Amino acid sequence: MSSFGAGRSSGVRLDVLAAFGGLLVALALFPLRFLASQIYILTIPLVLGLACALYLIAVYRPREATAPPLLPTTVARSLPGLSFAAMGLLVVVATVEGGRTLPFYLVAAVVASALTVQPLAASDEDFRARLTLVQVVLFAAVLRFTALATTPGFIGIDIWSHVPILADRVATQHSLSAMAGDKYYASPLYHLLVAAASFLYDVPLRAALYLSLGVAMPISVVFVYLTTGLLVRQRWAVLAASLYAIGDYTIQWGMHLIPTSMGLAFYLAVLYALVRVMRTEYGSRDFLLLVFLTVVVILTHQVSSFIMLVTLLTAIVAQVLGSLGVFDPNRPLRFTRRETVNVVGLFVFDAGFVTFMWSLTPYNGDSFLETVFSYLEETIRTSAGFLNLASGSASGSAAGPETTLIEQVALYVDTLGFLFLLFATFVGCLYVVSRDHARQSVLTLLVSAAVMLVFVMLLPMFGIRNFIPTRWFAFLYAPMAVLAAVGFRHLSRDLAKPLLAAVLLLFVAVYPGAMILSGEATVDNPVFEDDREELAYTESEITAAHTIGDMTGRPRGQEIRPDQVIFTDHPYQTVIDRIDSHPTDVAVLNESQRSEHDITVYRRAQSTEATYFLVGGNGHALNVPRERVCRPNQNVLYANGDVALCTAPS
Repeated sequence: MSSFGAGRSSGVRLDVLAAFGGLLVALALFPLRFLASQIYILTIPLVLGLACALYLIAVYRPREATAPPLLPTTVARSLPGLSFAAMGLLVVVATVEGGRTLPFYLVAAVVASALTVQPLAASDEDFRARLTLVQVVLFAAVLRFTALATTPGFIGIDIWSHVPILADRVATQHSLSAMAGDKYYASPLYHLLVAAASFLYDVPLRAALYLSLGVAMPISVVFVYLTTGLLVRQRWAVLAASLYAIGDYTIQWGMHLIPTSMGLAFYLAVLYALVRVMRTEYGSRDFLLLVFLTVVVILTHQVSSFIMLVTLLTAIVAQVLGSLGVFDPNRPLRFTRRETVNVVGLFVFDAGFVTFMWSLTPYNGDSFLETVFSYLEETIRTSAGFLNLASGSASGSAAGPETTLIEQVALYVDTLGFLFLLFATFVGCLYVVSRDHARQSVLTLLVSAAVMLVFVMLLPMFGIRNFIPTRWFAFLYAPMAVLAAVGFRHLSRDLAKPLLAAVLLLFVAVYPGAMILSGEATVDNPVFEDDREELAYTESEITAAHTIGDMTGRPRGQEIRPDQVIFTDHPYQTVIDRIDSHPTDVAVLNESQRSEHDITVYRRAQSTEATYFLVGGNGHALNVPRERVCRPNQNVLYANGDVALCTAPS
């Protein structure tokens, strides 16, 4: 086990300077709330200011031999058994309810709080790290597989292209040439895995996906545990794994099993291998393992590859900062195996390999590399600008003239978990910039988290959304969870007992429940079904999507006229389109008027749940009656009770 140094350096403390600087930054950012109502603009200055203030309180508190608030022995020793029993109850509830419903989410939130409180508040005599880690992994599996097992078809959008189309072609033709012309032709490991698992287990592709990548995703949280265990005691490593396992985007990619999910699992392995070579007397095999894992990421997913390159670059930045004596001019980090690792060669190799592969990857009639730069150039030239905010969960508006109370509640539920994790991360960052604790490994995590936050928050505020910021959150949660665990370790030692008890109680009460109830963690069955779209479908809806293709001959886009395109809601139009059933688009509804499209598809969910239509050029979640989509004067060409295909009158 590795730990941070316990000594105190003389001179000015950088962590204290950083905390005071953070307070000033929070004050400087506060007026932005008067320019925009974006949720993070309203909340992050408060979170940053609170973290810095709490850190300074801990620093200047008179040192006393006080123990952190502990759970009573009876409670601490009962929690594991109760957690296992509650997980069994979750399976029963999901089975009886036919899916993950509100009672399921509430019980899951209680279990998640129990898992979080054990490493935070159990005494050394009562805490069992491995037992708690088993609970975390099992709970992660229950959260995900109850959704997978009770949902017909697949959960999500992109997966309808990856498994029923691309993976099926590879399995049928026994060759990667089946994906020729697709951007995943140069990153085929996901589709090869699904096809190979189908042959190995002799099961359909859907079951093969769940038995391979589906099983790997909850187990991959162990890499967060192992990474944190290289820095602090096992107690805090378990906490980091727990914080990561119940993250909303982490849960999402455990249900929406696409190449992003596989890239995320390998990224966690890369992060562990990278920190390991920085914290141990590594050998050539350890470094070769790191090289191998980076290559695997590149062959899995493009966005994951770019995030991995960002992480390697931050390791170089941390190395330079340390070697220049930024944190202590009298004790610069030297290029020794124990304290720092030179990864410049690895970064250059991976960057060159990525460039080579992307230049060979077809995308929109050009190479992937050229298309990416072309889109970025166009965005900067036409739409970039300060506070040109992105839409969606990453940058939603907290309030507005048309915002309902339920929409505001849903937005804050979606955001609260991340803000609580960000608070603990800020505390951990302040701790590791101290001269006594600054090392290349923790500085890499700090700089990596900071750079990722730029991509997921700062760039979208300037209208630059080309890097798909919502795909970054699950990757960002990994360094954040490690730093958050370090932050809680510091608070548990240096914060006054009453204040510490209040902080821990608030965190345990809010963070797990907010993450589990978040829209990203409940895409199979959202808690706020009138405000968040459901990315799962009934048997009737899936059958209808395939039947429409059988009836129309599955034409390509260039084979039909514009008036032959099918219009329906988002996200259902993505299923019809991605399984190559028929070209589709999102229906336009003007105010309270009916659709004017020739061919439309109505499904019952359009009247009962949040489904998106275009109104005034923008997407809006609406509940609409059938006659607004399938007009009375249209012919019903197909209907199965839940779905109807309507055509223009002859």
